[in-house]
Amino acid sequence: MKDRNPGSTFEDLEVYQVARNFRKMMYEIARRLPDIEKFGLASQIRRAPLSLTNNIAEGHGRYHYLDQIKFTLQSRGSFEELIDDLNACEDEQYLHEKEIASLKQEGWRVRQLIDGYIRYLRQQKNSEVGASSVQETSRIYDENADDSRVSI
Repeated sequence: MKDRNPGSTFEDLEVYQVARNFRKMMYEIARRLPDIEKFGLASQIRRAPLSLTNNIAEGHGRYHYLDQIKFTLQSRGSFEELIDDLNACEDEQYLHEKEIASLKQEGWRVRQLIDGYIRYLRQQKNSEVGASSVQETSRIYDENADDSRVSI
């Protein structure tokens, strides 16, 4: 298999890479919460960051701009849930204020990248003549295919 083109998978997206790192940070927080939170806040803190990265990945796998935007917006909603979860950790004094501030700072970087990605997708949609489709230019899955263009 040939080397894939940069940007050919969701893993190549900066927004995904930064969100994935944030997910790891939040999983670490979930492991450190008290046992009383095992099925409450800790469970939520494991689900929301997974939804954050899953929706970026699923949106990237769609070949319609509106679907890509929809899933990315869902990802942004999961991010907002995580900020509220950090507020709950602060309110319950599960974490030090400085740690929460640091996590939020990293989180807001994720949010900026999500917003930038949404802007990019909207610009791509508006610049396409037949804006109802996206074309896949990578041949990473089937190098022998005659045409890698996909229209929906």
